[in-house]
Amino acid sequence: MDVGRTAQCRAHGADLQLAGLFARTCGAVLTALVAVGVTVTAVLLLTARAKLHDFARRIELGEIVTAGKFLILTGLMLPLLPNEPVTRFTEITPHQVWLAVLAVCTVSYASYLLQRYVAPAGGVLWSAVLCGLYSSTAATVVLARRAGAEPVALRQLQSGIILATSVMYLRLLTIVAVFNWPLGLTPTLVLLSAFGAIVAGLWYRRAHGPASPAAASEPPSNPLELSTAFVFAALFIAISLASTWVKSRPGSGGIELLAAVVGVSDIDPFVLSLARGGAPVLPVLVGAVAILIAAASNNLLKAAYTVSVAGIRVSMVPVAGLSLLAAGGLAAAFWIRSSH
Repeated sequence: MDVGRTAQCRAHGADLQLAGLFARTCGAVLTALVAVGVTVTAVLLLTARAKLHDFARRIELGEIVTAGKFLILTGLMLPLLPNEPVTRFTEITPHQVWLAVLAVCTVSYASYLLQRYVAPAGGVLWSAVLCGLYSSTAATVVLARRAGAEPVALRQLQSGIILATSVMYLRLLTIVAVFNWPLGLTPTLVLLSAFGAIVAGLWYRRAHGPASPAAASEPPSNPLELSTAFVFAALFIAISLASTWVKSRPGSGGIELLAAVVGVSDIDPFVLSLARGGAPVLPVLVGAVAILIAAASNNLLKAAYTVSVAGIRVSMVPVAGLSLLAAGGLAAAFWIRSSH
């Protein structure tokens, strides 16, 4: 007993000496407030080192390697890429292309961590909600890839694809509410989001058999989905080239046509531009219709992504759901335009 106490006291004494040395070093090179904060953090980490060691032992080597790869992709390679266009055929830059790769990797990795460590039983739907807030297109690509590779969790993943798009409408609602409430899209966006959530929920309930939750709780074997990310980036470049060509054609002007073209890329900058008054002469009515058309076009793009990644048979349900949401958005746009 005395030997154990002596070893423990020596360990604490070494901790205090190390913390004091660290505090002196910080005080010499940092401001007082930063030095205090860093020192307190160091003391807390040293105090909890036993628990941290236990946690580190439970993490497999593969998890550390995956985290290292993700940090290399985000922190090392991204800052090295130029943020200026390299060709006159498209306005996107290498920096933006790599961001498209990172979007898929981030969504896939977040989904993996969530399903493995936080909510294994309902990880698919939680991933769809959280990733839909970030990028419903990237979430669709990742979930479609998993749907093609994990037939035992097919219905959960199909529901997640529809739910991610349902969350997209809430994201658009937030942008419109913050920057341009007079657009009057709140009821339409809420109804579209609710409809998507109901469809996803009904299909998910059908998947809740006695053996489904346990099988669906298996996390993906490839957390970063790099191959899917590079395919998505290639499609992103191709679509950007096509969009630039369409916008440059004489007689193809019009905010509604532009909305349909922009819908096959990232619609958030377009919606934000309209909501912030990027075109001061644009009537409120036209802006509302354009946002709905862009969202509908984006839904059709995600349906095409789903088919290309997962195959036609696997994609039938999410394609039907996304097409219904697109049709609902177009119907609302037509009604708004015809009633004013």
